Amino acid sequence: MRHTVRIGALGPEIFRIPWQGGRARVIGLVPGQIVTESLVEELPAHAGEARADPARDLAKIAVIERHLGTGRTGLGFARGFGLQRGALASTVAHDAHNIVVVGTSDAAMAVAVRRLANLGGGIVVVDGAEVLAELPLPVAGLLSDAPLDEVVARSHAIVAAARELGCTVEAPFQLLSFLALSVIPSLKLTDRGLVDVDRFELVPLAADP
Repeated sequence: MRHTVRIGALGPEIFRIPWQGGRARVIGLVPGQIVTESLVEELPAHAGEARADPARDLAKIAVIERHLGTGRTGLGFARGFGLQRGALASTVAHDAHNIVVVGTSDAAMAVAVRRLANLGGGIVVVDGAEVLAELPLPVAGLLSDAPLDEVVARSHAIVAAARELGCTVEAPFQLLSFLALSVIPSLKLTDRGLVDVDRFELVPLAADP
């Protein structure tokens, strides 16, 4: 039940999205809801890749398979977190409980995911290369073995740290945990890629025909 985060060596390159410009499908957060919108946004290319754009509230999101060490990773973009910098990551991600990470830079996302691996699972908030706050969940990556008071304090700390990064979501980690649940409309992300839940099929990031 421990040491369940099996991802091997992982660097920022895993989050790179080759891109030549054009329209992209974007997961649109709905405040206070676990349903999402399926948005279409113009994504410019930067040196041949798609990048997060905090000025437009576009964060990169990834779901990484963590149980078998396959390296399988789904990549996309989300709007609605309000992040201005850094990354949020968690191993609580219904229903498969893979790693889900959202951030404004590939480097910060990699730091967050590697920290989760070191903890054996949990929730982390990263600013650049610095871990601002964390809630270890070493039992299956889902449960804590710490005293209740410590868990409560760390829970408050991770939300406060997310606020420091500009996050405007009231319950950011609860919402993050449902973005990989591919049975709730409309657009979600799994380790196999974006899922159009209304059509029950995998769809590419590019929205152009």
